[in-house]
Order: sequence, then structure tokens, then C-alpha cells
Amino acid sequence: MFDPTTLTGFHTWLSLIGIAAGFVVVLDLIGGRSRPLWAAVFLITAIGTSVTGFLFPFNGVLPSHVVGVIALLVLVFQTLGLYAFGLAGGWRRIYAASAVISLYLLVFVGVAQAFAKIPALHAAAPTQAEPPFAIAQGIVLLIFVGLGLLAVRGFRPALRPAV
Repeated sequence: MFDPTTLTGFHTWLSLIGIAAGFVVVLDLIGGRSRPLWAAVFLITAIGTSVTGFLFPFNGVLPSHVVGVIALLVLVFQTLGLYAFGLAGGWRRIYAASAVISLYLLVFVGVAQAFAKIPALHAAAPTQAEPPFAIAQGIVLLIFVGLGLLAVRGFRPALRPAV
């Protein structure tokens, strides 16, 4: 499907793995659990996705670059919260919120790519300024606001190791 030996394929696979791992991490946060391996996979693939996005040829700053910079900044806080501060104090909430935001940004770009590449979606919103695109992104945003609230509330100080 996506040739992992090309930059586009590698970038796409990183993104898809990051999204899958991100959902595992966010669902664990909601359940008050933590799985270090999944968190590491999510962080590595999310960082890799953002970094490889800057390797594509471009002229000028594009919206994808702005999203990439924002994603990397959020990932810095997520990484600091988990590894530098060990989820102590307020860093637990910062980690939970930044994990959800990181996943949201991956999904946001995924939806944009779907509208750009899937013929039926592209026909519905060829410039991504049409209502179907805005509605899809609005629904995604609402879902992630809900997930964020649940994750920040669910990820309590006394972690229960996942089984």
C-alpha cells in the first residue's frame, strides 16, 4: 500500500503507527493506566512523523509546517512530563493533555490528507475550504476535546499498571 522505502511511505507508516499507538496511550490515560512501551512508541513515531514532514520539498512556509512546529512543541512537553519529570505534580496533567493534543494533530493532518487523496472526499471538498471538510474537522476536534477532558481526569496520581 505505502512503500516504506520512500520518504512518503515511511512518513505515512510512522503517522499510522503513531495514531494507533496514540489511541492506546489516550485510552490508557482515561483508564488511569500507563504502559511505558506504548508511550515510547507513540512519542517516537509522533516525533518521527513531524520531523520527516519537514523533509519534503517545499517553497515557503506551508500550513503543514505550522502544524509540524506546533506538534513538536507539544511533544517536547509530553516528553518532559514523562521522562524528565516522571509525571510528578502538575506534569501528570501536562503529559496527559499533551498526549491528547499530539494525537489530535496527527489525526487532524490525517483527515486533511484523506480529503486531499481520497477521490470521493476530494470531490466533496477540493480546496478544503468547503463545509464537508470543516464539519469533519469540527467533529474530530469535539471528539478530542472530550478525550482530553477524560484523559486529564482519568490519569490520577496513583497509577494502576496495565495488565
